[in-house]
Amino acid sequence: MARHGGRGWNSKVLGAALGVTLLAAGASVWTAQADAVGGTSPKANTSATPGSAVKPVAVTIVHASDKGARGVNITIDDGPDPVWTPQVLDVLREFGVKATFCMVGTQAQAHPDLVKQVVAAGHRLCDHSVSHDTTMDKKSETYQSQQILDAERMITQASGGVRPMYYRAPGGAFTPYSRKLAASRGMRPLGWNVDSKDFERPGSDAIVATVERELAGGPTVLFHDAGGDRSQTVEALRRILPWLKEQGYSFGFPVR
Repeated sequence: MARHGGRGWNSKVLGAALGVTLLAAGASVWTAQADAVGGTSPKANTSATPGSAVKPVAVTIVHASDKGARGVNITIDDGPDPVWTPQVLDVLREFGVKATFCMVGTQAQAHPDLVKQVVAAGHRLCDHSVSHDTTMDKKSETYQSQQILDAERMITQASGGVRPMYYRAPGGAFTPYSRKLAASRGMRPLGWNVDSKDFERPGSDAIVATVERELAGGPTVLFHDAGGDRSQTVEALRRILPWLKEQGYSFGFPVR
């Protein structure tokens, strides 16, 4: 899995994220949930929908689509962003496509209206850590817990109580510990098969060509709706989604 470094917002959100660790109940949450990884699953009232008990899921990194062999999972990382997320939502709505939005905790906290729009449109939420630290796999378990659990809380609060169903490590920086912790919270670790390279802004033609060329390798496709100018991503999605339909693909969600 490719690691995406040098994100425009990363240094800004990292500073904000350090303050998150001192929020009320933050430290106690990390300790309680980190302990739960080694024993029984947490009993907090948490899941992908309000009012349901948390149900631990598999710790393996998922790529498969719930639509089967001709399914495609559209995944959107790093938002929400007030400029680009609404445009991505418009394109998805135009073509009747549901996607999985892997949100950075500080971004969700800053834009709760957008998180609610994503949920209201029928898309799924994914925990993408507090500050998008692509070196998380080199950090302590306490730090990993903070990044995953604080982001879970921030996204859930921003959504109005709908919890993320997946956890995607920034840059694919999973560890056995982070996968087990996320799974104990009902968040299936989520990988990708096709990196559209849209973050590099190579042009919409190149983004489309990458997806068309690499889709045979697996159904989960990675795009971004934050971290800079995402106009190429919006244009590429506008072209890719109808093409996928023409090729007989259907759009689904990663298997839980």
